[in-house]
Amino acid sequence: MGDPKFNRKTYETPKHPWEAERIKEEWELKKKYGLKNKREIWKAKSILRNFRAQARDLQARLRYGDPQAEKEQKQLFGKLIRLGILTEDTATLDAVLSLTVEDILRRRLQTIVYLKGLARTPRQARQFIVHGHISIGGRRVTIPGYLVRKEEEDQIEYHEHSPLANELHPMRPQVIESTAGEEVKEGGE
Repeated sequence: MGDPKFNRKTYETPKHPWEAERIKEEWELKKKYGLKNKREIWKAKSILRNFRAQARDLQARLRYGDPQAEKEQKQLFGKLIRLGILTEDTATLDAVLSLTVEDILRRRLQTIVYLKGLARTPRQARQFIVHGHISIGGRRVTIPGYLVRKEEEDQIEYHEHSPLANELHPMRPQVIESTAGEEVKEGGE
């Protein structure tokens, strides 16, 4: 059962600690998404591994015409569509099996805050989240690894009581007017 004070590990570490190709790949992901450490990559890989294992199991059970497998398949597709990992058009078991760890990392709150232009860099997005400057639907969220659902994506903004809610705050990315009259945000998209 374990000690109630300590949560169970939500990830698996690599089987071999010193694989140069894997280390380089993890380092690039860590840099690209502004992650704190490789443990966050391992968590995303574990989430992906669970989705893919479920899809493989469902594929085998659907071949034998299991009615429960059809219900579970709909639930899996529903969850992945709600998370924004798959779209309704591409929801197939083969699409689930072809997902990559980057598909999971793109749905993290830290990445979406950066892509929305609320922060200049992914690292700054992480800092804003941890310090409580970001809210989803008016509710403060302080977990950078939170997987954002599709319907919550438009509700991400600065928290109303945060100093960053003021448009003149110096750490906030500024909107720069281009010569064509379009608004371009510094950082992000």
